[in-house]
Amino acid sequence: MTVKCGDKLPNVYLHENTPDSKVNISELAAGKKVIIVGVPGAFTPCCSKDFVPDFISDCGKYKSKGVDEIVCISVNDPYVMAAWGKDLNAGGKVRMLADGNGVFTKALGLEKDFADTLGTSSSRCKRFSMYAEDGVVKKLFVEPDGHSVTCSKSENLLSQL
Repeated sequence: MTVKCGDKLPNVYLHENTPDSKVNISELAAGKKVIIVGVPGAFTPCCSKDFVPDFISDCGKYKSKGVDEIVCISVNDPYVMAAWGKDLNAGGKVRMLADGNGVFTKALGLEKDFADTLGTSSSRCKRFSMYAEDGVVKKLFVEPDGHSVTCSKSENLLSQL
């Protein structure tokens, strides 16, 4: 079942920087206003050139609207996500969390096979952006084809807050 507005975030762990650094996403969102963006893969051209950098550059605008945290997740390992965050200068703006085995992605019902474009037979995450308050999804934009950048763009989500 695909996540929808009104649903609670799943009680699952992601990883930040290393496999030993676990972050429970429902605990992270408890009592906070959180933006969560999901991408098919770290270091992919679209994600690295436009999609995630827009959330990084819009960080101040989100903060002015009361957002406490911005999180980017991908079905990648924590080392890759940490390196990507460093490459994008995301520090202090967007937290880069690894959904290494896709548990979060599957719990949201947003998995997609990207074997034809990413050369992997494992499921990845559809591109999405989400706004949650106290762990409850309030706004959700999932790309219809799973990978384009239309409805999930930062400017679209920002305009809805």
